[in-house]
Amino acid sequence: MNKIKTISGWGIFPKINGILSKESDKTKLQERLKSHLTIIPYGNGRSYGDSALNEFMVQYEGKKHSIGLNIKTGIVDVNAGVQLGELIEYSIQYGWFLPVVPGTKFVTIGGAIAADVHGKNHHIDGCFSQHIISIDIMLADGEIIHCTINKTPELFKATCGGMGLTGVILNAKIKMVPIQSKLIEQISYKAKNIEELFSHFQKYDSKRYSVSWIDCTAKGNKLGRGILITGDFMAKGNLPEINGAKNTHISIPYFLPSWIINKFTLKIFNTFYYTISNLNDKKKVNIDYNSFFFPLDSILNWNRLYGRKGFLQYQFVLPIKHSPIGIQKILTKISQSGQGSPLAVLKLFGPENENYLSFPMKGYTLALDFKNQPKLFPLLNELDKIVIEYGGKIYLAKDARINEYVFKKGYKHIDKFIQYRKQHKMDEKFKSLQSRRIRL
Repeated sequence: MNKIKTISGWGIFPKINGILSKESDKTKLQERLKSHLTIIPYGNGRSYGDSALNEFMVQYEGKKHSIGLNIKTGIVDVNAGVQLGELIEYSIQYGWFLPVVPGTKFVTIGGAIAADVHGKNHHIDGCFSQHIISIDIMLADGEIIHCTINKTPELFKATCGGMGLTGVILNAKIKMVPIQSKLIEQISYKAKNIEELFSHFQKYDSKRYSVSWIDCTAKGNKLGRGILITGDFMAKGNLPEINGAKNTHISIPYFLPSWIINKFTLKIFNTFYYTISNLNDKKKVNIDYNSFFFPLDSILNWNRLYGRKGFLQYQFVLPIKHSPIGIQKILTKISQSGQGSPLAVLKLFGPENENYLSFPMKGYTLALDFKNQPKLFPLLNELDKIVIEYGGKIYLAKDARINEYVFKKGYKHIDKFIQYRKQHKMDEKFKSLQSRRIRL
């Protein structure tokens, strides 16, 4: 019997007292859908805010570690409960890699689809959904639909990026990409301010993978200084041995005191990191794919660094023509507030897709982590105004507090999503704290 317990997303804010039911059988999952008034699918708890929180949550596991890879074509048939890292560790042995990965490999396949995740290569390869062949999804009445962009376009466009609000994703078929090595050839480029950083992005936009760390405590002519990191898989190299050694991790065993993160320690950390990174300016290094794509995954439970009250991640995107001035204004607000983020990441996006709630659009996206404290919320409200002023939007997988107005100003297909949910009675069954807050 499932017990009520306190559950949160990765940001540890907000928290809810609810039931998390783990199901591996489709018939039992159908019974769960019938027996509960509202429900939300729950993956591995890696969305930051409240998009996967409800009084009742269901975690569909299916057949544990079910991965069917065609090693000749690279097409994989995989259970939605499998984590990206599990799939990669299996497929890379045969020379195949996921075409799009977010910053953590601990996301499930179902969660990656629901958030339509993006990576360091969106400007070239788009979102996760753009490499999906088909999805098996259980709807509100228990019916299982084999969903493809051609046969069921509305369901596909509502599900990919729909934050679990159309049904429970059971399975997916994905086209992987071939690689010759587990190593990434990485080059770093320092930038003394935000103008130079944008110039670097434009100069090296042909690189498949690119991402920049920003010192958001810097001010004046150093505002937005950072390090652009580019890379791609090496043309030749070694692939991991089948059933080879697993990666080792360190773990944060308990919540640290929240006072450790303050404007002084943030300034020290950002200055130190920028100075150390400068030493590798334009230097080629070959690093393991885990270190390149998932650096924070080597520190288990790193969210405990922010203390028991947790943190909020704020990620927005601005159109390409408004990005320079809009991001400069946002960085100015943050540096003036003294609430700088130790993890500020800037990426370049390519064209948006047709999914109703997918986040990326052609422009720049900035993701920032902030310690949860009362003075943070007025600052984020000010940032919302700048995002809306310059035609941007907020990423739902990272959000924990935006209001209905801010959300709906950014998503031009929102009416189609709401109408489709209502037409198929999804709005009566699939609900989250987030969907209630922004009235989805």
